[in-house]
Amino acid sequence: MALFGTDGVRGLANGPLTADIALTLAQATAVVLGQGRIAEARKAAGKRLTAVVARDPRISGHFLSAAVEAGLASSGVDVLDAGTLPTPAAAFLIADIDADFGVMISASHNPAPDNGIKIFARGGVKLPDVVEQRIEEAMAGENLRPTGADVGRVSRFSDAEDRYVIHLLASLPHRLDGIHVVLDCAHGAASGASPEAFSNAGAKVTVIGADPDGININDGVGSTHLDKLAAEVVRVGADVGIAHDGDADRCLAVDAEGNVIDGDQIMAVIALA
Repeated sequence: MALFGTDGVRGLANGPLTADIALTLAQATAVVLGQGRIAEARKAAGKRLTAVVARDPRISGHFLSAAVEAGLASSGVDVLDAGTLPTPAAAFLIADIDADFGVMISASHNPAPDNGIKIFARGGVKLPDVVEQRIEEAMAGENLRPTGADVGRVSRFSDAEDRYVIHLLASLPHRLDGIHVVLDCAHGAASGASPEAFSNAGAKVTVIGADPDGININDGVGSTHLDKLAAEVVRVGADVGIAHDGDADRCLAVDAEGNVIDGDQIMAVIALA
């Protein structure tokens, strides 16, 4: 049975998705993604590969990210631990610092007991299916492990969220002064970055669903539960409400009257902007 699904590897954390699987997957990823032309050139120049690792705030993310980082470092990859960040932030940071690849620990809109591992290639893009297949095959093989000074280091990516917020603000065509926004962060990965970005863009921000405790992600809040957002928009008289999912790689919205603005309508608005 294939390990990778349509969006990385997902499953019940500590069920099918164990720390052992995460470590082995990371080691195989380091081997396969270390075989490209650019990666080989870096190694020939005496430089180690670099990977960004981030996660959403679900409780199992701690041990899974630790296992992934151990697998990468034990395979000679320098790891930058970006902590809790949205999935799009991880993709952006990989490109922003010219990392060789990255890993996001998240199960998106799934409930807290689930988790997942999503691997991004250089530039923050999704891996092709053929590369995922090669990683699965490498998991079953025997790969040489570096020793001594060739082992990778794990470091904290201390300004990861700041870099992402600055990027978001730079992408806006104009400020949001005078707009009242209600944000539902799904007790997820956007609980810090999203309110900060909207506030710095000039919006008046009311926030719900931004108190992650590791087990409340997507629980009655976020893009799959819009009733609370709609009620809060009407209650405070906001102009619009925006709901993220757990890893903030998608959103839905409601208008000032609490009516749902679906993805097709959002895309139409973006196209006309």
